[in-house]
Amino acid sequence: MDNNNQEIFEQLCKLLDPFNSDSVVLNRETDLSADLNIDSVSVMDFIMEVEDKYDIEIPLNLLSETRTLDDLTTVVEQKTSGS
Repeated sequence: MDNNNQEIFEQLCKLLDPFNSDSVVLNRETDLSADLNIDSVSVMDFIMEVEDKYDIEIPLNLLSETRTLDDLTTVVEQKTSGS
C-alpha cells in the first residue's frame, strides 16, 4: 500500500464522518451501507462529495461493485491516476 492510497483512505474517512451517526470505527473493511446503516440517498450524497473533492466521476456501474471503504479507496485512486 502506498502513501497515496493511505491519504485517500484517510480523506474518505473524514468525508464520511458526517454520515457516521453511530460513530462506527472506520477501517478498510467497513461496509458503506451495512456497517454504517446509511440509506442509498446518503450514500449518493457521500459519493457526490467524494467526486467533488477529487474532481472525478464514479460511474454507477462501478459504484454498484463498491461496498467497502477499501473498494472506494481503490476506485478513487484509479480515477485520480487516470486508470
